[in-house]
Amino acid sequence: MAAVSDNRFRIAIDIGGTFTDIALLTDAGLIHQSKISSTPADPSVAVIEGVGQLLAELSISPAAIAEVLHGTTVGSNTILQRKGAKTGLITTRGFRDVLEIGRIRMPDMFDLTWEKPKPLVPRRHRLEVTERMAADGTTVEPLSESGVISAGRALAAEGIEAVAIAFINSYRNPAHELQAEAVIRANFPDLLVTTSCAVLPEMKEYERTSTTVVNAYLLAAMRSYLQRLESGLRAIGVAAPILVMTSNGGMLAANVTCEKPVLVVASGPAGGVIGAARLGVARNDRDVIVFDMGGTTAKAVIIEDGRPSMTSEYEFRDGISTSSRFIKAGGYMLKVPAIDIAEVGAGGGSIAGIDKGGLLVVGPQSAGAMPGPACYGLGNDRPTVTDANVVLGFINSTSLAGGKLHIDRALSEQAIRVHVGDPLGLPMQDAAHGIRAVANAAMARAIRAVTVERGLDPRDLTLMAFGGNGGVHAPDLARQLGIPRVVIPPMSGIFSALGMLASDIEHTALKTVSQRLDRMSVADLREIKQELRKQVAAQLAADGYQAERTAFLWEADLRHEGQATELTVPFEGEDFAQIRERFIAEYFKTYGYRDSTPMELMKVRVAGRGLRDNRLDFGNMKIAARPGSSRSGARQVSFARGEPAVAVEISDRNALDASRRQGPLIIEEFDATVVVPPDAKAHKDAIGCIVLEFDS
Repeated sequence: MAAVSDNRFRIAIDIGGTFTDIALLTDAGLIHQSKISSTPADPSVAVIEGVGQLLAELSISPAAIAEVLHGTTVGSNTILQRKGAKTGLITTRGFRDVLEIGRIRMPDMFDLTWEKPKPLVPRRHRLEVTERMAADGTTVEPLSESGVISAGRALAAEGIEAVAIAFINSYRNPAHELQAEAVIRANFPDLLVTTSCAVLPEMKEYERTSTTVVNAYLLAAMRSYLQRLESGLRAIGVAAPILVMTSNGGMLAANVTCEKPVLVVASGPAGGVIGAARLGVARNDRDVIVFDMGGTTAKAVIIEDGRPSMTSEYEFRDGISTSSRFIKAGGYMLKVPAIDIAEVGAGGGSIAGIDKGGLLVVGPQSAGAMPGPACYGLGNDRPTVTDANVVLGFINSTSLAGGKLHIDRALSEQAIRVHVGDPLGLPMQDAAHGIRAVANAAMARAIRAVTVERGLDPRDLTLMAFGGNGGVHAPDLARQLGIPRVVIPPMSGIFSALGMLASDIEHTALKTVSQRLDRMSVADLREIKQELRKQVAAQLAADGYQAERTAFLWEADLRHEGQATELTVPFEGEDFAQIRERFIAEYFKTYGYRDSTPMELMKVRVAGRGLRDNRLDFGNMKIAARPGSSRSGARQVSFARGEPAVAVEISDRNALDASRRQGPLIIEEFDATVVVPPDAKAHKDAIGCIVLEFDS
């Protein structure tokens, strides 16, 4: 794949649970946008249809598209819906039950209803073979090829589609895994195969095995999806290469993604986080709480000094993902670089109802894109957060997405009355306020998870909100948490797609070291870095990025001697003093005390980036106006329970300038709505962001 020239068009696509968002960057640096309802049965259908419509609308030849950037939920949805490949595991004798043993922990020791997630590979499909590598990489017992063939034959007879191979200590010496892979491919060519040494060459058998199994589980779904997407785009004339957003905010070529889908499980929200980090730097606001509220979930991330909070592992699970480093065993372990995201099932499409105890609950079940909220009139009669916002006047009660989506307020009223108001004996408007309050409480928990639980005071930070519903709920959250300022970026409803246009090609590599820091020399560290740099530079060169257009970011995983877990710190050069000081600071920040035990350098990791000539510059955006997107008029809005609704002016972003305007005000755009409550003032900054500041 050649590096992208800067005189052609780039298109970015983000698939959400309700809408598929599209951003197109022209050769003149102008940004166009579009939204289309997602197609959950096959997400590629909405992508192809939406891209085709936008290109036709702009009279752009499909052949002029140089690059397709894509954030996908295929990986996460495949795990949630348990629709992955029928997977088998071949492992070292004695390690068959690693997936179930895990870390011998549970997320909440007092939750008597908790059930351990069922392994993606049932026990009968986890087979052992004779082989053994020592901890130093020497061979203790040779691999039994006949045992591998027997295991492959047994798995094939069971209808297995994908096989994960994970042997003990293969991170030190992968010879047996590579040998087993060759045997399986030669004798069972229809089986998809993935090895732990290719996915995660790190110590810790459970984490490595789990990550490898998830990768194998996703292989068929990811390959099938990307093949359908590529063929569908080619059918409308788009032959550009497809790049997929990774969980850590970089971009990978589609062919690499097909081999390592585990790297893109958290692909969906990553684009918005990267965009928020770049926008924050452009605004000279480097410490930011990112809040992304779409139709299905709400997410929170902390950005410190212009860099998103990252993690080297996370657990994918249903329901609330708090991102706490201290909550483990709640889901499927993925030990891959990722943006550290707290996520709750509270979005615009989250369904409200009464639980068995008679309490109002909202989410995590979502109406999604089909049938969607009750007001869409597509068959759902249950109330959602969007229906509550329509009834209260926060959202347009006739249409959304520039008139593309019809809204029926009467259906929202009926759903809330029948399923919430009447059961609780509440007037419909009070019931709608209750739905908003419950949803806001869940979203505030996500923000607290990345701030208060990390020792950060949200009152010292800026809340940057985007997503189709971010500007509707962010003011309430800011008020609850004492956050003084809310920033709503331009094109906030499709901001995750916009953020992809600011992302770079990225490849990562790591090396397990496992040495005491005080026993290493500068030459030792330099040799490790040279090895990793050479590996990643070759991958970037294959993507068309030579040395002058690359950058390398280095991280070290350290722990105190005798401990079982590591913390990750960035570093530059071969400065051991810097590494030591940063680890001490991170350790104190995480655990609240300092330890004098010697430090161990467990791993060195590098992220190599291919620097684009035409990466979106948030400090100098040019946004194309959409016909019919300007708004005016007024409508009744109920801001608080028990208070009468008030007439609120409806405006668009262009009506604001640098002078502070007192609320209330509703700002309607093609892609999103922004609510300025009565106790807030709003103005537009030099970049075009709407800034809300609250009266003290």
